[in-house]
Amino acid sequence: MLRTFLKIFLPAVTGAVVVAIWFGVNAGLSSDRRFLLPSPTAVLNAFIEHRATLAHAAWNTSQGALLGFGLAIAVSALTSYLLSLSPLVRSSLYPFLMALQLTPLPILAPICVIWVGAGLKSVALLTFVIAFFPLVVNTTQGLISTDRNLVELFGLYRASRWNQFMHLRVPAALPYFFTGLRIAATLAPIGAVVADMNAGSSAGDGGGLGFQAVIFSSQAKYPALFATAAATCILGFIFNAVVLALAWFALHHWHDSYERTDK
Repeated sequence: MLRTFLKIFLPAVTGAVVVAIWFGVNAGLSSDRRFLLPSPTAVLNAFIEHRATLAHAAWNTSQGALLGFGLAIAVSALTSYLLSLSPLVRSSLYPFLMALQLTPLPILAPICVIWVGAGLKSVALLTFVIAFFPLVVNTTQGLISTDRNLVELFGLYRASRWNQFMHLRVPAALPYFFTGLRIAATLAPIGAVVADMNAGSSAGDGGGLGFQAVIFSSQAKYPALFATAAATCILGFIFNAVVLALAWFALHHWHDSYERTDK
């Protein structure tokens, strides 16, 4: 009970301190420089004023993020299986996976626009790129880190390679998978917003939060720009909350970290 209370109370106190410091910094700025850091009140008012626009933009961004995130999960699962088969396979493919991850999105964005056109498809493809690497690396590490004694036990009972994979390696890799999933869930909304800035389109009223941030910035609506950042954070929290719930559902019955938390 006390731990649950502290988990709620401590973040609330930290948030209150941050808001108080924010008010203090804003008050310390001269009147002609307060646009650099609008007050929390100004940001809240802008959020309320532009709530319909931000909600629509967040919906558009979430579509691209979900499509890219889902594609990253599917492709990383297959890729992780291939990488877990042999060290030679990992040595052959890892450099190219790293090259894909290390290529900046603003450079990939024009290529995606050429391939699939500006808009949702490009945003989803770029989100896939940024979410794919942490998923495949963590899942692969989990698949190859299975307890050697258990692997030998399965071999002793002449379990097929597929049975060993499904009934031993996959369960052992689940904590690693969900760690990668949490990282990817954090990166997916960010990737979708950045992709929207570089490869998004307002055609068909399809502009997302990144596109809306560019508009607010060009119009010098700085409180609205901060409100857009807040909307992006909310979207990220939603993604993370869903992943945490899935991880708890899959792991809390047997994984030590969840068992200790429940006690």
